[in-house]
Amino acid sequence: MKALSFTVVLLLSAVVVTSASASTRVSAGAAKGEWSMNATIIEACSCPMFCTCYFGAGHPAGHHDMSTMSEEHFCRFNNAFRVNKGHYKGVKLDGAKFWVGGDLGGDFSKGQMDWAVLTFDKATTKEQREGIGAIVGKIYPVKWNSLSTAEGDMTWEAEPAKGEAEAKLDGGKTAEVVLKKGEFGEKGQVPVIKGLQYWGTDHNAGFELMPNSVEAWRGTGKPFEFNGTNGFMITIDIADHGASTN
Repeated sequence: MKALSFTVVLLLSAVVVTSASASTRVSAGAAKGEWSMNATIIEACSCPMFCTCYFGAGHPAGHHDMSTMSEEHFCRFNNAFRVNKGHYKGVKLDGAKFWVGGDLGGDFSKGQMDWAVLTFDKATTKEQREGIGAIVGKIYPVKWNSLSTAEGDMTWEAEPAKGEAEAKLDGGKTAEVVLKKGEFGEKGQVPVIKGLQYWGTDHNAGFELMPNSVEAWRGTGKPFEFNGTNGFMITIDIADHGASTN
């Protein structure tokens, strides 16, 4: 997926809110601002390695269709999140998992994307889902032609030192991403790109480049599957900095 700095707000589907249990509450003074998130993403898309979308063009890679002899531009992606530490209006988000899958479309230079599904892991509470939904809107501050929410059983495993990562929704029936270290790293290392903006986040620890063995969306919408295309892991930070004091 592409890094952009658009100011358009992601319009998320409404999530029902109820009182948070004591186990998911933190002290109101535990952190500055109403929300913050540090999360690690296992990410893959249909673009070649490394996704040129991240360099600001607004036009993803072209894909040739041999049956029609035409070329179509799209960026079909799966982003599997695990929250390392976070909170939203007093609700703890630590350990929560969620998934964003979809297609950016052929031209997203003006911040208009095609479709996406935000899937919450079944273990998350309604209060956590409200917080995640709001923060995702800050991470990806764009508009979608179609945006929906869902829930599923999500697994998330990574061994960065070995250059391996895997995430699945419903055992792979709904979505799947498997990343493995490529052959292009110096002395067998996993290459890391630093200093490159990731969407609307405040900071990232670097794009750890690992091509996918498979990145597939098999759920509701427009199923797709790719092998050997772009993939990476990234840890991001984003937080509420309060109202501007100009």
